[in-house]
Amino acid sequence: MAELTPFLRAPVVGDADLANNQESSDNEVLRASKMRLIIFIVAAIAASAPASAQGWREYEYPNEGFTVAFPGEPKVETTSYQASGGRLVEARVFSVVQDGGEFKVTVADLSHTEMSEGNVMAYAVLMLSRGGEVRIDIPHSTRRIIGRQASIEGADGSQTYASVFFHTRRLYQVEGTVPASGSTADAIRFQQSFDFTDGWRLPDALSNELRAR
Repeated sequence: MAELTPFLRAPVVGDADLANNQESSDNEVLRASKMRLIIFIVAAIAASAPASAQGWREYEYPNEGFTVAFPGEPKVETTSYQASGGRLVEARVFSVVQDGGEFKVTVADLSHTEMSEGNVMAYAVLMLSRGGEVRIDIPHSTRRIIGRQASIEGADGSQTYASVFFHTRRLYQVEGTVPASGSTADAIRFQQSFDFTDGWRLPDALSNELRAR
């Protein structure tokens, strides 16, 4: 028999409280909008730099269904990822570690788990932010595949720009981390370069028409 929840009288909210709540909500929206603009501008500047001069190159991984630009030849290894509840699942990690930072994509197989999309992404951001402070955590999409985008400041001053997605029962975790003295443009460039190869795309005719404008 379902347990009955006791009736609770809603607190009386005055005009001043409503105004304060609305102001707080408006400030959050404004802050998120500003952060999106900053990330876009920095990514655009980084992307406009000659790729050959910086050693950046796009790599495609058909089996995992994504492409991403690395600043060097990535190392690929099979490992395990600890999902929520402590369960270990198989994962593949694609990474480049150099003096300028660490750039990594983790693809974890969650096909045998019952975790929901929202819980998978929330847990991923939580684990990424351990020992650090989340500066921004907002919705993000790539080819209509919804995910989350986060900016995290480490206790040592390092900066991590990350994206997480749950697609085809797999977690995609994209991390660009640079030291306190590193270039955040590289971290953002890496994060923004990630793209799915099996997501929604513009029809060729429409895509060509937009490029011609």
